[in-house]
Amino acid sequence: MATMSPLRQRMIEDMTVRNLSPSTQQSYIYAIAKFSRHFGYAPDRLSFEQVRAYQLHLIGQKRSWSHINQVACALRFFYGVTLGQTEAFERIIGGQKPDKLPLVLSAEEIERFLDAVTGVRNRVVLATAYAAGLRASEVVRLKVSSIDSKRMLIHIENGKGGRDRYAMLSPRLLEILRTYWMRARPGLWLFPGQDPSEHVSVRCVQAACRAARRRARLAKPITVHTLRHSFATHLLESGIDIRIIQVLLGHAELGSTARYAQVATNLLARTTSPFDGLSVRVIPPD
Repeated sequence: MATMSPLRQRMIEDMTVRNLSPSTQQSYIYAIAKFSRHFGYAPDRLSFEQVRAYQLHLIGQKRSWSHINQVACALRFFYGVTLGQTEAFERIIGGQKPDKLPLVLSAEEIERFLDAVTGVRNRVVLATAYAAGLRASEVVRLKVSSIDSKRMLIHIENGKGGRDRYAMLSPRLLEILRTYWMRARPGLWLFPGQDPSEHVSVRCVQAACRAARRRARLAKPITVHTLRHSFATHLLESGIDIRIIQVLLGHAELGSTARYAQVATNLLARTTSPFDGLSVRVIPPD
């Protein structure tokens, strides 16, 4: 992305001023770089027609909705904010999110999956993601100081939308993290990468997910987000109030949390139908 070095710096400054998270900034810069390389020109020399052509190219490649939408967000930011072309917010549209139910593992499948994870660090990372309902970007960036054992909380810094929050720290997870700390003796980062000064990458953790799924012979496509979906659904099935789950997940809107009610099968099965309170005879006696 050498041809847009000044633009890159300006875009980074614009994102920093607007308090976009580091992971969002990295994703936006990467998306604009790929857009630029696709046409072989600096992005400020490309028009909205090229933007539309690129979006059609991504659709033709059968890229996921989340990828296409993230690229659209990056392009809107670059043209609308960095280049000041305010019409970009109307002319660059994102895809419509498919209305799919979240993929959820049963408790037995969670056990099979975690048993199949190789490496102590990888196993503890993924156990933490499930036990606290964390996003991949949140769990890899945990610091040793993020664990508050006195209040039994995990401090999540700069989560989605640049917001800080607290996640739950279960007694069993605390015990696991203490044992892990005694063995690994991590420094700043709770889960360091090959370079101890850096945290483990999301890519590395997702690769561990794929490998464990194959070893466990689970047919479902498991990612770190699958563990987060399962955490929320299992809490709901155990009777935890949905607004508490909303806070634990860091959802800004209750509607984002409410969709877990659609996959909480235990909760659905225990729900009494209003029909059961009627005295009407549907089938008359013989």
